[in-house]
Amino acid sequence: MRASHFYIPTLKETPADAEIVSHRLMLRSGMIRKVAAGIYSWLPLGWRTLSKVENIVREEMNRVGSLEILMPGVQPAELWRESGRWREYGIELLRFKDRHERDFCLGPTHEEVITAMIRHEIKSYRQLPVSMYQMQWKFRDEVRPRFGVMRSREFLMKDAYSFHASQSSLEETYGQMYAAYERVFKRCGLAFSAVAADSGTIGGSTSHEFHVLADSGEDAIAVCEKYNYAVNVELAKTLPCTEPRPAPNADLEEVDTPGRHTIEGVSRFLGVDPSQTIKTLVVKGTDGPIALVLRGDHDLNGLKAEGLTEVAEPLEFLDESEFKRVIGCDPGSVGPVGLDIPVFVDYSAAQLSDFVCGANKDGKHLTGVNWERDFFEPRTADLRQVVEGDPCPREEAASDPEGRLVVKRGIEVGHVFQLGTKYSESMNATCLDENGKPVMMPMGCYGIGVTRVVAAAIEQGHDENGIIWPDAIAPFEVVIVPIGYHQSEQVAECADNLYQRLMYAGFDVLLYDREERPGVLFAEVDLIGVPHRIVIGQRGIKKGTVEYKQRAEQDEQELPAENLVDKLTAVISRS
Repeated sequence: MRASHFYIPTLKETPADAEIVSHRLMLRSGMIRKVAAGIYSWLPLGWRTLSKVENIVREEMNRVGSLEILMPGVQPAELWRESGRWREYGIELLRFKDRHERDFCLGPTHEEVITAMIRHEIKSYRQLPVSMYQMQWKFRDEVRPRFGVMRSREFLMKDAYSFHASQSSLEETYGQMYAAYERVFKRCGLAFSAVAADSGTIGGSTSHEFHVLADSGEDAIAVCEKYNYAVNVELAKTLPCTEPRPAPNADLEEVDTPGRHTIEGVSRFLGVDPSQTIKTLVVKGTDGPIALVLRGDHDLNGLKAEGLTEVAEPLEFLDESEFKRVIGCDPGSVGPVGLDIPVFVDYSAAQLSDFVCGANKDGKHLTGVNWERDFFEPRTADLRQVVEGDPCPREEAASDPEGRLVVKRGIEVGHVFQLGTKYSESMNATCLDENGKPVMMPMGCYGIGVTRVVAAAIEQGHDENGIIWPDAIAPFEVVIVPIGYHQSEQVAECADNLYQRLMYAGFDVLLYDREERPGVLFAEVDLIGVPHRIVIGQRGIKKGTVEYKQRAEQDEQELPAENLVDKLTAVISRS
């Protein structure tokens, strides 16, 4: 492709609403343009990269025997009411009525549609397993769309669904899809991690997320590389301490803490470290309020709290008026001593001695508090979010001081689920087993955010000059930059000749034949991120050489022009 025939509307200034690197660079390089909040047009440069990601995903889905289909983006409410998700899914589901006042939605996902189709098509276990996938534009009405295509309302997704005659068959396909996802992200040239995850609104028992590792990632991942442990922090476990609790050294004392309602404020006022304080959170329980106690420097993990049978689901805190009526003080002064409601204490908080807590009186706290002496031995549970440096929860890491967690940031680009019979039961998707009896079909679903992969690759690969694409998903593999193309017939002839040779050899080449100063040309090709740059100039032609530079490297190389195709064949990753 010649740049003179290709639309690359680069921008010198970054739009004011672009918050993260990928959003800024996708706008500046001319990959996308905003149509409305969270809705974008993909321009030629962006579409090329998006298509390359899509093709890699498609090849790997075909490789595991999944069959490509296409389902409608507009879905009838009846199917969502069958599954129970018409109300459950929440405000991200864009609902509307047609001219006959019938309810529809724009599909954010397609479990209902595929299940309805399969229940009519599959009659016998002999037809199973079956796996189907699609590349489909989805719509989720994000409350706050942001970060460009990273969290947009409309996005391209690959979603696959499998149906089975048994749980073991589902697990086999799940393993194949998991491996396919690993190949997809490796082929895309991304550093990623697969982590155990919560199934969220999709449902099911087992799921894993695939995260591209980047500092800008919205998700936190707890990783212990030594013991091959990686989970979303929401699912990372903490373990009870095996060491005995320190003996009490201080007397219980009530102190004034006027106007101090936070851990930070109380700690500063009393001159103690937040880790030597506790905070008491009161939530709604199945039979009344429940107190959850954590160390002052730790945060509550909502999923773990909901895992307690005594805690109502979804997790909900007492509102201020109810709190005052039940506890008798403001939330900033509550503590476990004398509290007349069930109390659960996090493992770390249960290990403290001589700690500070609320006195259940406004403007007052207790110091020198000790479990068992001042409050009965607490019921303990894993309630908190893990932090960097926590022990790895794997059994084999228990006594290893090197088995510690590191918290990394990740961008979720894929998610695989073992749904079981969640949708089969609600939508009556059965087939006849080997005994001729109807059975529910276990189901799996497997998604990749294709548009998000593009943004995640930029978050992972960029510098101050622009994008640094992996070879496999770059809009072009090679860019030829002729210096003086419109002034020198010799330069133009040499550039055209090399352009033809590289295309004949199968490379995806951009000939940057725009009539601009060299500095402008170099800035633009760095901005759009083509991985391999070849500069042709009068001086090099005389010597029979070209200047070659990889986008990710600082230095250029002078290479003989005659064997350049062989050189590029050797260095370009073409999975």
